[in-house]
Amino acid sequence: MKEPTSQQLDNALSILRQNKDSKLLTHLNSCVHCGLCGTSCMYYLTTDDPKMMPAYKVDIVASIYRRYCTKFGKLFPAWVKAREINEYTIEEMIDALFGSCTMCGRCVKHCSIGVDIPFIVRTGRMMLAALDCVPDSLQATVNAAMETGNNMAIPTPEFVDTIQWMEEELQDELNDPEAKIPLDAPNKRLLYTLNPREPKFFPLSISAVAKIFYAAKESWTISTAMYDITNYAFFSGDNKKAGIIAQRLKDEVKKMGCDTLVLGECGHGSRAVRWEAPNWLGIKFDFKTLNLVELLGNYLREGRIKVDKSLNNQMFTIHDPCNISRNGGLVNELRFVINQCVENVVEMNPHGADSFCCGGGGGQLAMGEYNERRLKTGKLKADQIKATGAQVVITPCHNCVDQLMQLNATYKLGIKIKTVAEIVADALVIGN
Repeated sequence: MKEPTSQQLDNALSILRQNKDSKLLTHLNSCVHCGLCGTSCMYYLTTDDPKMMPAYKVDIVASIYRRYCTKFGKLFPAWVKAREINEYTIEEMIDALFGSCTMCGRCVKHCSIGVDIPFIVRTGRMMLAALDCVPDSLQATVNAAMETGNNMAIPTPEFVDTIQWMEEELQDELNDPEAKIPLDAPNKRLLYTLNPREPKFFPLSISAVAKIFYAAKESWTISTAMYDITNYAFFSGDNKKAGIIAQRLKDEVKKMGCDTLVLGECGHGSRAVRWEAPNWLGIKFDFKTLNLVELLGNYLREGRIKVDKSLNNQMFTIHDPCNISRNGGLVNELRFVINQCVENVVEMNPHGADSFCCGGGGGQLAMGEYNERRLKTGKLKADQIKATGAQVVITPCHNCVDQLMQLNATYKLGIKIKTVAEIVADALVIGN
């Protein structure tokens, strides 16, 4: 790790010196080091390492703030435990803020005074991005999205071939040559987005959504130019690139003439588009945004689709993606949809807003250098799943699907993992 240049240092410190509001200053100065956050954190519970405690991560950023932004820190840094930004501090920040946190937000729920720890962690990540110190593997994912329009750099012809293949499969299943997965169709009601993991690794989840839209007689399309709901710049801390990615998706909604942007099964993508993007862009969207879980709930309530829960008669459990359930407010809606479509659900303990992260969030799946730690901390989730006795885990997030599949293999759980769209599609009753 090299010493930062003066320009990099100025860029990083400018993030701490912003005076937009008092949120950062308030939360940096509020931690009382009570330790309650440790009992909520999967990293600390797994390792028992004090450096894994959320409060420790807060203190790294706070100590830098004290050194450069307070009078006592400038004059008597040792007295107030203020730290300089140097190669050693940067190395510790990278490991603590990128390698030891998914920004899941469970620590906030358990904090005695409500310190927004993920906000502080992301602020530290923003500083590291300004210092050009984002882990290479995560930065490569951001670069791929910037250069190709999707985080997996899938060429457009390959994407189109996958969609056409899934359309043929859909037509065979429904015995209807008019069943379509429309691409670049203008002036439809819905523009549907995907996690690129779907066309790359899980194409059946695309045909599952298409089957639901067919049953609902929905007016919808997918854009070949901008279908990627993910925004890994949210995880890297690069607000400029995050804003560019968000702007592209916004522009595509307007270009296609759609009324509603449907946020596919990706937790951080849903959050980045719906809640963060308006702040990055400084605007209010003039179109509707709906998470797929909400759209499915609407279909069921309005009778636009019919389901038979007896078609899903195994034992199921639910994994709550952090950015959909705890941070997105869809705990109850997720369960409404699932309970309409399956016979037997057993909950994990804890679950809902208090659920443990699967371990794949915060960009962890993109950072291969932390794979061993990611899978080790994921044992907590694996043990939860095993304790339910469930045969199938349902989750509305493809990052979670990927992590759960790896936990399934690592800890030999012997389960299946399915998305909500797949569960609803399996329960559909069409033509009666």
